[in-house]
Amino acid sequence: MQLRLPNKKKADSTVGLDIEAGSVAATEVTVNGTASVTASAIAGLPTGIFHEGEVVEPAALAESLKALFADHKLSKRVRVGVGNQRVIVRTVRLPAVENPKELDAAVRFQAQEQIPMPLEQAVLEHQVVGGVPAEEGGAPQVDVMVVAARKEMIASFIEPIRQAGLHPVGIDLSAFGMIRALAVETNQAAVEPGEAPRPAVLYCNFGDVTNLAVARGTSCLFTRISHVGLEPIVAKLGVELGLIPEHSLQWLTYVGLERAPEELEGDPTILAGVRRSLESGVSGLADELRLSLDYYGAQEGALPVERIVLCGPGSAIAGLERRMEANLGLPTEIVRPAALHAMDDFSAARLTLPYGLALEH
Repeated sequence: MQLRLPNKKKADSTVGLDIEAGSVAATEVTVNGTASVTASAIAGLPTGIFHEGEVVEPAALAESLKALFADHKLSKRVRVGVGNQRVIVRTVRLPAVENPKELDAAVRFQAQEQIPMPLEQAVLEHQVVGGVPAEEGGAPQVDVMVVAARKEMIASFIEPIRQAGLHPVGIDLSAFGMIRALAVETNQAAVEPGEAPRPAVLYCNFGDVTNLAVARGTSCLFTRISHVGLEPIVAKLGVELGLIPEHSLQWLTYVGLERAPEELEGDPTILAGVRRSLESGVSGLADELRLSLDYYGAQEGALPVERIVLCGPGSAIAGLERRMEANLGLPTEIVRPAALHAMDDFSAARLTLPYGLALEH
């Protein structure tokens, strides 16, 4: 489910683009039977350009993107991911209809009640994600995921991409890219006709903000954005220890959650401060996942969630999966797409989401 944008240029490869507060990650993918990564790049982003999933300084972002794509000779076809509080996702249950126009009209009618923004100010997309058979005397129904995003927010992403000389061919929810990147790796991609519903999986991209999605196969059943992510942890380290964002991430990955700080080499004050901030941030992440699981589980027709899959730059922190598993009582694993296995772990973690955004669907 994505907004497709007109583009006359035809090319073999597409770049998935993921923008965070401290960095930009791009994964160029060519699909010829199978998906292969033909180029990739990760670059730092100056403070203040991007915050909590939104563009703050479009001109500065355009300059950073122009340099990144020129330096790494990336394809100019771009599919960008968005994930912030100005994207609203709802699942509605409607009578099953075969006519797409009738379904679209029904979705828009329901959206007026379900979406807390004027529809004339929104980009609206929908996708059928499930349904229930007809009960005695009744009609079959379908579950439809409705996504609404404010037009000015979408424009804030598109304008700097175009100013950088790039060709945006689509916008997608970052959560959907995450699911596409990992569903095959977690044996969730295909469900045979007549097969009993599989338990769902909770996917979590731990980045500057946290993208959460419950999915069965490649169908997203529930998604939300949380500001409990790396950005507040990095900001706290900047205030308390005077670390710049790039160094904060390096320290977080180095210290991790497995070894005691006194067993590691380095400034004891920094080691202790990083571990303290990391413990607090990870505790907050566990609380967010627990709340999301409870909220999803209370919805009508919710499937049981059997496990948690972690990705994103925060998933490169040693011991994170064991901490989440202990806190939430669900099997938890860190997964990287096979196409990124040749890369170091942090790069593969950071490039997972843009890899999924680049995949055709």
